[in-house]
Parts: sequence; C-alpha cells; structure tokens
Amino acid sequence: MTEKTLKQDEIDALFEAARSSAPESMRPEMRAKVAPYNFSSAGQISTEQLRAISMLNDLFARNLTHNLAAWLRTRFQVNLVSAEQIQFNEFLLRIPEICYVASVRLEPLDALSVLQLDLGLAPPIIDLLLGGDGKDGPLRELTDIEESILASVVEIVCRELTVAWQPVGLSFLFERRQMQTQVARIISVAEKTLCLSFEIRMPHSSGLINLAFPAVVANTILRRLTTDWGRRRRHARETRARMAELTRQIRFGGSLQLPPARLAAGSLEQLQPGDVLRLDVGASTLSEWRVAGQPLSLAQAMRHGARRAARIERVLDGREG
Repeated sequence: MTEKTLKQDEIDALFEAARSSAPESMRPEMRAKVAPYNFSSAGQISTEQLRAISMLNDLFARNLTHNLAAWLRTRFQVNLVSAEQIQFNEFLLRIPEICYVASVRLEPLDALSVLQLDLGLAPPIIDLLLGGDGKDGPLRELTDIEESILASVVEIVCRELTVAWQPVGLSFLFERRQMQTQVARIISVAEKTLCLSFEIRMPHSSGLINLAFPAVVANTILRRLTTDWGRRRRHARETRARMAELTRQIRFGGSLQLPPARLAAGSLEQLQPGDVLRLDVGASTLSEWRVAGQPLSLAQAMRHGARRAARIERVLDGREG
C-alpha cells in the first residue's frame, strides 16, 4: 500500500472544508454580541421630546433676555444649556454651598419644583437695580433687603416661565427661598427629575439658573409635549377669515427713493434754500418703491390731484434691488 503525500495547497483546502462544515453556533462571526445595559437610562427623554422641550425653553430664554435686559438697562443674555433626566440626589450634589434656592409651585398640578440661582449673579443685578453700574461683588450671603430685591427677579423668571409654558397649561408661582437643608424635603432624593439648566451672561458676571421638576410634573410635561406641542392647531374658517381681514388693515411705512448717489463734500458745504443739487443719476432712472425697508417695485414719481403719487412700472421679483 503506497502512502500519498499531500501538498500544501491540498492541506489548506481540507482545513477550509472542515471550517465551513462547522455548526453555525460555532462560527465566531455569528455569535451574539453581549453588551452591558444601564437600567438607570430607562425612561430617558426621547429625541422628539428633547426637541419640543428645547423649543419651549428657547422661547423662555428669549423672553427673559428681552425683559430683564430692558428692566436692568444692560446687556443680559439667557441660553438653554441642557435638558436631562437625573435623580434629585444628583441635582442636589450640583448645588454650590453658597447659592439661592427657591421653591416654585406648579398649578394646576399642585406640585413643587426647585429653582436654583448662582449667587454670583446677585451682586451685579442688585447693584444695577440700586442705580449702580452692575459691577461684580464678593460671593456672600444676602442681606434681608438684597434677598427681597432678588426675590422680585425670581418672580419675573416665574412669570416668563408661565408665558413660555402656556402650551402645556402650567403656571409657575414663586413661593419662598429655601435653606439648603430643607431642599431635600421638597422632592424625594431618589426620585427621577427633569432638570433644565440656563446660562446667564452679563457684562461683568455669568452664572446658571437650574430648574428641577418632580416625576409627576415631568411625566405630565412630556406627555403633553408629545401629543399637543407637535400638533398643528388650526383655527375655525370664520376665525381665519377675520384674521386675514384684520391683517389687510395693518399699516406699513413706505417710501419712494432714488438709488444712492455719491456727492462731493464741497457741494454740500454751502447749500441754501432754492439751490439745485445735481445728483449723479440719469433723468430716466426709476425710483424704488419700498415697504418696511424692502424693495417691492420700480415706480415713477407723479402727482395725483393735490398729492404725490407713484406709478408702478415694474414689480421686483426679490432678486433685484
């Protein structure tokens, strides 16, 4: 009996055939990949809900920016930084040792939420309201008078929150300032809360406003946002017709003006009533008819009875002028 010697390519072919005939469960590329699951991430805000929350609170940030800037008569910018679901105990750990914490009641749910304001914002705000320049000051506890002044600012914040959150039917009512030792009694430390953070920037200072809502409020907000906020509300036909009629009565400022012309300073130096100022514009050049600063058409200046008028020569398509 003769022995057959296998060549290297034949040996490789046998190994390849044996590998391909192995059970499916033994193939390494077909084995299931196991990844650890974090149960604390259950119930997190979805992308759709986060988008709705951001839209709602961007409106609050813009309104607060406008109203507080006008009230304080200085540059005041509010921006939404984050919206997340965390345990209230984690929210408490983020509160600085010296800060302003207040309880805010939400109606009609009859629930309490927590508002925390960085105390570094207090000195410039109080200084502005007392007639100063809004200079920064040392981080310290507030006096009774300063606390009363800052409470009026928090009431404005609650009022703007009520306006912005009107689509979900919630009202924010400022209750009182809370000591840090009492904050843990407002919401259970193990309860998952909806936490919103806003950054405030002033000329000489910056800080954060943080809001924490209990689970019952967070669930109500998220449910209403996903069902009502994204739904387009249409008015009745009669209401739309009335709105269109009233809109046509809105009055806009209009002007008939020639194209810009460059003039020598010497020609303006000795101008007197009755002088004729020569413009570097052709006599046949049409004027622009502008409404609210936007060019709508080219027109020729005319007289209509005892009043000036404009005869429309060509309507602009938005790419001209």
